[in-house]
Amino acid sequence: MGWVLETDKARFIWAEPRRIHRADPPPRHGKSVNFCPGVLDHEARLFEITCPIDLRLRFGRNEKGTPVLINADGDRSAIRNKHLNAMLAMVSEKEWRHPDRPVIQIITPYIFLSDEPVFMTQMPPFLHYRADPWPGALIGGRLPIHIWQRPMMWAFEWYDTKKDLVLKRGEPWFYARFETHDPTRPLRLFEAERTPELVEQIQGASAVSNYVKQTSQLYKVAQDRRPERLLVRKARARADEPPPAEQCQHSFGNASL
Repeated sequence: MGWVLETDKARFIWAEPRRIHRADPPPRHGKSVNFCPGVLDHEARLFEITCPIDLRLRFGRNEKGTPVLINADGDRSAIRNKHLNAMLAMVSEKEWRHPDRPVIQIITPYIFLSDEPVFMTQMPPFLHYRADPWPGALIGGRLPIHIWQRPMMWAFEWYDTKKDLVLKRGEPWFYARFETHDPTRPLRLFEAERTPELVEQIQGASAVSNYVKQTSQLYKVAQDRRPERLLVRKARARADEPPPAEQCQHSFGNASL
């Protein structure tokens, strides 16, 4: 399975998806939870995506009664409002699940893909304890990443609008759980190359929800149009590897020593 970032701006704020990391001390007993096969297998199939920004968000209504989102940190905020507005959106009030529970979305550039049948479920980070819990619930979802390549959204249903939503950079933001035909098969997730073929598939799924009600009706179209292979591992040199010889010649060949 692979992942790519569908953005050319501020790519370094988006961390690499990683397996669940727990900072527990070594088990002191042979029957510790840490030795339970069910727990180990469950957590081995979870990958966490961390929050890219620090944000204190407040819900309000303007003089016309229209719902608005407020950057509660104001001038002290780490993110400029112009860029926050580009990644944050309030879902239309008519589309909320409940009239008293606003729904917001944060656009992420994460796209997951596979060449074999794999379903991915987006889940809240339920293994991460927060002393100050979010005032609502993450809205999860499930999709076939071998067919449907689209950027993930972080959707949140705001139950207690009197409380601010506080997001902290680097904290677990959501989980991704992957299902294959063989439930015993080990999972590997790596960064993929953004090939022209992959870009074409991404563009095919882009913004289709603006035109049809059930985007799942387009899965068959996407499957028929996708090439046999989309997943190409991105080549990256390790930190202890020297650059290729031709790169050295290109960089220093004309230098005066």
